[in-house]
Amino acid sequence: MIIVLKPEHTAEDIRTVESKVRELGYEPHTIQGEVRTVVAAVGDETDKQSLDVLLILPMIESILPVQKRYKLVSKETHPEPVVVRVRDIEIGGGLFHVVGGPCSVESESQLLGTARDVKAAGATLLRGGAYKPRTSPYDFQGLGLGGLKILEKARAETGLPIVTEVVREPDIDDVCSVADILQIGARNAMNYALLESVADTGKPILLKRGLSATIMEWLLAAEYIVKRGNRNVILCERGIRTFEQATRNTLDLSAVAIAKKETCLPVFVDPSHAAGRWDLVIELSKASAAVGADGLLIEVHHDPEHALSDGGQQLKPSDFARLMKDIEPFVQAAGKSLARC
Repeated sequence: MIIVLKPEHTAEDIRTVESKVRELGYEPHTIQGEVRTVVAAVGDETDKQSLDVLLILPMIESILPVQKRYKLVSKETHPEPVVVRVRDIEIGGGLFHVVGGPCSVESESQLLGTARDVKAAGATLLRGGAYKPRTSPYDFQGLGLGGLKILEKARAETGLPIVTEVVREPDIDDVCSVADILQIGARNAMNYALLESVADTGKPILLKRGLSATIMEWLLAAEYIVKRGNRNVILCERGIRTFEQATRNTLDLSAVAIAKKETCLPVFVDPSHAAGRWDLVIELSKASAAVGADGLLIEVHHDPEHALSDGGQQLKPSDFARLMKDIEPFVQAAGKSLARC
């Protein structure tokens, strides 16, 4: 960190800042220029109190970071791309994966039918919510344990690894008994206690961006997980809440490009939640592949008109099959290969 002193500082002010820096466990290196004086504080911030507390000192003008605050997920610390291994597949190694399945598990016939369809079309993982955090307490909240059992049956039949959401800490063990990837949804993206708890499972984690989270907040949420020793994190851009109402959310593809440039982690895109409209999903999927994403999270339902949640954004199996064909040229243009079962 770089501590910038105000122009009117004194020699005693410099000594005071140096002393405070040492008290916090850092080594100060003072640089006195013709106009300004700065103190470079050298040390690992991950195990010390933040130097920002020194802003209360009257002689300090500002404190600027030198390194990224998301140190462990940055390319500065880990220049090689992370490859997340899920059963017999690799995510982040140049293959482009598509996760398909319904928003929520509604019945055995619904999920098994959809699982067969998405696998036949080329999906490499199956998604489906057993637990559903909904805005209204009166909306369908998922089948819970019953939904997990159906997901387990679908994996046994199709061989597709399971991606499903963890909503509460008490549910972690139950979800871990079935899920191959633990999903953290937008509403829990900054629930730091939950992030640390899922990190401790050692399972791969698909971390969605928060409803109105900045890119920095999204990457720092990933830092919470990696700091616990679990580097198996997949970032997922799913659109953010803006003033625009033509779509459910605003898909921020610049965030995908930045995350790929700044971090070592694989990045997926969820165009279904971003658009909130099934008729935009294929086009947004093409754009996501073109900008360098490592995969997609697509909602698919055999009868979206009667879905218990988010029917308007779910593709029918025939549309999903078309999506898988349409995205391939864009995947290849970005230097990746479309993964197959």
